[in-house]
Amino acid sequence: MYRTILLAYDGTTEGRLALREGARLAQICNAEVVLLAVVDMSIGASMAGTAVPYASPYDMDEYKKILDEGVARLKRMGLSPRARFETGDPADRIVTVANYVQADLVVVGHHKYGLLSRWLHPSVTAALVDRLSCSLLIARHEVEDADLFAAGETG
Repeated sequence: MYRTILLAYDGTTEGRLALREGARLAQICNAEVVLLAVVDMSIGASMAGTAVPYASPYDMDEYKKILDEGVARLKRMGLSPRARFETGDPADRIVTVANYVQADLVVVGHHKYGLLSRWLHPSVTAALVDRLSCSLLIARHEVEDADLFAAGETG
């Protein structure tokens, strides 16, 4: 049974799926939930086109709104999450926070890319597999481009 679940959240459709799946598990297990948003501040991240691009200090309020959105979604599901906002390499920050909160499970969304895109956008999930000392759940859902755009607008 899971006692502490860390949900990595970026506001994307895949991130929302991970949030929902992790929240459902937390409800079943009566687990504590830690919601984590990580913004990669490196210029390389913006050039690679990550889900959460390079952020200037002026963008931070926008990214904190994404975290607040996730907290609100979890509260509507009857959970009382602890929220954390971090900057840095997403994989590094997820591992560090997972260790700090003694997470039993980390839940992340999967962003599907083709071979070339995967080479240009190294997978945070792949980096986590060998580095986490707890279980990892990868929430995955195939969506069409039109559905992805619509979900981002209404979700």
